[in-house]
Amino acid sequence: MGVPAARIVFDENDRAAVAEAVSEMLATGALTLGPWTERFEQSFAAEHGATHAVAVASGTAALEIVLRGLDVRDRDVVVPAVTFYATAGAILHAGGRPVFADVDPATLALGPDTLEAALTPDTAAVVLVHIGGLITPEVDALRAICDARGIPLVEDAAHAHGSSYLGRAAGTFGTAGAFSFYPTKVTTSGEGGMILTESAELRDEARIHRDQGKGSFTTNHHVRFGASWRMSEPNAAIGTVHLRRLKEFVETRRRVAQRYDAALGALDGLTPVLEPAGSRGNYYKYVALLPPGVDRAAFKRAVAEEYEVRLSGEVYDLPLHLQPVLAPYRRAALPVAEDVCARQICLPVHSDMTEDETELVIEAVSAVHRRFTG
Repeated sequence: MGVPAARIVFDENDRAAVAEAVSEMLATGALTLGPWTERFEQSFAAEHGATHAVAVASGTAALEIVLRGLDVRDRDVVVPAVTFYATAGAILHAGGRPVFADVDPATLALGPDTLEAALTPDTAAVVLVHIGGLITPEVDALRAICDARGIPLVEDAAHAHGSSYLGRAAGTFGTAGAFSFYPTKVTTSGEGGMILTESAELRDEARIHRDQGKGSFTTNHHVRFGASWRMSEPNAAIGTVHLRRLKEFVETRRRVAQRYDAALGALDGLTPVLEPAGSRGNYYKYVALLPPGVDRAAFKRAVAEEYEVRLSGEVYDLPLHLQPVLAPYRRAALPVAEDVCARQICLPVHSDMTEDETELVIEAVSAVHRRFTG
């Protein structure tokens, strides 16, 4: 049957729980900003050891709302070049200017040196991205650099549900963390996002921004330029039910990653992005770098056609500073970002992945790698 690039896992009990919740809300008519949204916020905050959580319509909205709350208008925001377009898009929509930074090849994240090189006299915030659910061991050093300059550190934790470093959860290292619940994420609400923060002031700003900038849910008095960024009750119910399985899903994914580490480490020239000491990733993505000169498209095609193994989407195949729409903000070449984006592949990792599927992926990648590299 092969192995798909992604698989969204809701078992019979999950589906029954969601159906019961939807039936209840349809009977009451509470379809937005109701008890399920509050329940989801409380559960997600508790899972990550955070004080405040605000559920919103998407991970992109979560990041934009945080940046609006920090007021980055007409100022610079440092962002790693290795991330999804939405990280820069949120900065621009919040009125800021993205400043692209290079990354550490070992973690695909900002490093102290790359951050220092990108800071400007007008830096309003720094966005740290946890690519593939991996938290860099330099996170405290990055926070210290920001704190010394009075610059807020914001976490784009869209990939990092349940990830941690030295026992501390993603989303709690900076001023705020922004999560995504897009369907392929380790846990999903269908569509949606979440903001985690220790700041009651930022929490209150987020609640205002998500509801068209209204001062309160029951009034028509608008005090901010917000938008329709609410999470619906059905989405919140799906997210609450799926969140119950987060620890189970992460353990399954970590077992798969451990098998990949052991097998791929023996392949000359194929370099997995390994988990550093102290970091405990959720393996939303399992990233490896192909040897220089290997045709990635041909490699993926051979794995799919010969073994029915579909590699998942890269993170990412084109760095931000080379995205056509972001050309006005391009300042210089970023060699590490350009290299890793050109060579990375992502092996499939599912929350219910079987040993047979794992072995098939290893067989396919190993055989095609040997043929492509001689």
